[in-house]
Amino acid sequence: MAKVLILTGDAAEALEVFYPYYRLLEEGHEAVIAAPSKKKLQTVVHDFVPPMETFTERMAYGLDAHVSFDDVNPADYDGLIIPGGRAPEHIRMHPRVPEIVKHFFDENKPVGAICHAALVFAVVPGVTQGRELTAFGNCRPEVEQAGGKYIDENLHTEGNLVSGQAWPDLPGFMKEFLKLINQ
Repeated sequence: MAKVLILTGDAAEALEVFYPYYRLLEEGHEAVIAAPSKKKLQTVVHDFVPPMETFTERMAYGLDAHVSFDDVNPADYDGLIIPGGRAPEHIRMHPRVPEIVKHFFDENKPVGAICHAALVFAVVPGVTQGRELTAFGNCRPEVEQAGGKYIDENLHTEGNLVSGQAWPDLPGFMKEFLKLINQ
């Protein structure tokens, strides 16, 4: 069975971290949650509520990080998932994140990125250069500035990269990610 790293932090979208975590466990894989520090993380719920033109945010469940970014050896993992929410805008500033993420692309290991996860790629030079991916629509400028081609679809897979726009896309996202990790 595979060992998958879930790279996240406070303010991760609850569904986008819990759904992959439990699906991986259900399939018999080991899922390890990594964050800037080993602590109880606070997840959030994003939803669209009329008359708001953007999403709202509410507190959700607590979630224990198993390991800190500083203690991650990416070579120990077979795949990577980066949940969305607001966590990506914060975790991308951690000095270890580019090195960790780059390893998975360099080694052609499965990478799953959903919603705002594409923000992380903006600080990892070259990993999405010329690659197709999708993300939450508001992340399109960052995808393009990082050299990626934004695909306006709910779900997109190109090579080792599975990308999804938001939490409603999780069933297809995990189906595609599991295909890659189970090869």
